[in-house]
Amino acid sequence: MAKICHCKLVFVSVGAGPIYGTLGRTFVKLALSLADFRSYRDQSTMQYLESIGFRKDKDQVNPDLVFSFPEALIPTQDSKKNRKCVGLGLMEYVGRYSVSSPTNETYVVYLENLARAVMWLLAHEYDVRLLSGDLRDVYVRQELKELLRERLSMHDQGRIIDEPVLSVENLLTQIAATDVVVATRFHNVLFAFLCNKPVISIAFHHKCESLMRAMELSEYCLDINDLKANGLIDAFCDLEANASKVKVKIKDKVGEFRAILEEQYKLIFDDRWFK
Repeated sequence: MAKICHCKLVFVSVGAGPIYGTLGRTFVKLALSLADFRSYRDQSTMQYLESIGFRKDKDQVNPDLVFSFPEALIPTQDSKKNRKCVGLGLMEYVGRYSVSSPTNETYVVYLENLARAVMWLLAHEYDVRLLSGDLRDVYVRQELKELLRERLSMHDQGRIIDEPVLSVENLLTQIAATDVVVATRFHNVLFAFLCNKPVISIAFHHKCESLMRAMELSEYCLDINDLKANGLIDAFCDLEANASKVKVKIKDKVGEFRAILEEQYKLIFDDRWFK
């Protein structure tokens, strides 16, 4: 419709895949082929599109647009806390989002190992805040708490903070109230970086691995298909021990990505480009 109306069409810092149907792949390739400008948020997206037969020509790789979220809108942490708090970002059954298509057994194992990790955190004097990236995640939060109900005292259950997440601003405020984040959803990880929080990503898709690689934090990227509580705890302890260095790296990378996106905006909104 944009091209019929003689409008410029741009796809900016997008991600792709998996696309399961032939018709879906056809529409994606057709839409992209009509664009005047294309950029992707990671190299793996370009590789995926190439694998389904789309020629990328002179397309660019630029950071996810979230990295240009206004700094003035990013909340700061309230320092008045008795204990450190770990943000735990959960995700509903992930099979339909993943190229490797995890089975329901993967999801059950995922929940069980997260439950064990939560018990370890509580035993080591951390509070736990449950985070979401989608309204549907209310069900996985309920499932996790059900797993923990028979294993924890009422006191420890009360140290699991579970508040509604109804907006981006709300989510950012909750992330800002944590010290470290362990998350599955891609944008929970992204927003944690915006808030300069050390992050462990439980990767279910190539975009998670690409993001952690771009941030030079691949050692804190764990495959959901091979998630084990002990491995998660080991990664957490290592992240905690190196938190100050990691936060400097995150701040530098976020600043670098913000500058790259500003250059991209200048390019696509340049008046000369629209003539």
